[in-house]
Amino acid sequence: MTIKDNLNKIQSSLPPHVTLVAVSKTWPVPDLMEAYNAGQRIFGENKIQEMAAKYEEMPKDIQWHMIGHVQTNKVKYMASFVTLVQGVDSMKLLAEIDKQGKKHNRVIDCLLQMHIAEEDTKFGMDEGELNDLLASDEFKQLQNIRVTGLMGMATFTDDESQIRREFTHLKDNFDHLSKQPSTVNCQLSTLSMGMSGDYKIAMDCGSTMVRIGSSIFGNR
Repeated sequence: MTIKDNLNKIQSSLPPHVTLVAVSKTWPVPDLMEAYNAGQRIFGENKIQEMAAKYEEMPKDIQWHMIGHVQTNKVKYMASFVTLVQGVDSMKLLAEIDKQGKKHNRVIDCLLQMHIAEEDTKFGMDEGELNDLLASDEFKQLQNIRVTGLMGMATFTDDESQIRREFTHLKDNFDHLSKQPSTVNCQLSTLSMGMSGDYKIAMDCGSTMVRIGSSIFGNR
């Protein structure tokens, strides 16, 4: 199967309201171009410098999503072009993205990452931290970011009921926060959950954005 075949197969399995992010981290530009030529326009990277290098080399109608853990000192390398920062897990990081967005005279869309897995290795905020951040005066003053949704990763397990439980927990939080009045810098519409191994469960649980890498590009 070629990258194009894989992409077409996945696209045909997604309902219209679910956005596909092709996770292209560690894959070379020719592979990304194969996906691009097959119609894919949204790519997800987990290292900022790698994403910036690919941005320079590739067509400019691509939307670049930062899906990995972000160090605040690296934000400046992507602030001029990144479309969506998916893994925002602290006020400190959000404030830095806002600061760099201001320098480039643009508003940068972000997803807040919630910790839903049992593994300690996954980043993210819990329910309380999420609510505190959105209610804080510091957040309300940010003018160069816009929180457009939530993101989370389920535990890496074969236990489908556990994965479903974790995704449902994220969806419940998303629904709860979505009921709050929208503000200029907080307009929730995106729920990013689901990867190659569990995206079908994620869609059942209400995901509107899936991040798929190995099912498109293959395994390393």
